Amino acid sequence: MDEAYAAVADPGAGGIAVFVGAVRDHDHARAVSALSYSAHPTAEQRLRAIMEKVAADHPVIGLAAVHRVGDLEVGDLAVVVAASSAHRADAFDACRRLIDDLKEHVPIWKHQTFADGGDEWVGIC
Repeated sequence: MDEAYAAVADPGAGGIAVFVGAVRDHDHARAVSALSYSAHPTAEQRLRAIMEKVAADHPVIGLAAVHRVGDLEVGDLAVVVAASSAHRADAFDACRRLIDDLKEHVPIWKHQTFADGGDEWVGIC
């Protein structure tokens, strides 16, 4: 979180919005026992393109996004996005757009293992 905040901090920023996505202990009413994220080699390039589009569509001063890959535990931070702007509403709008577009368009996949022995991949088309 500190890295994302520092990346968007600016004396002209009257609003800084940060979204943090954490690994939760359940999904679809099933207990999660393990979780791992994998990313396609083009993930960073795709994320950069999304950030450029968000910056073009919103009056932002700064944008930042970090998504972890590998094995994570319940409570670990999985994704952090931040946006700064002169005004809070613009920072909120850009931050929401950034996380929504990241989740929809960046090829990062989640593999969940459930306490009941089942598992599932999330984000695989």
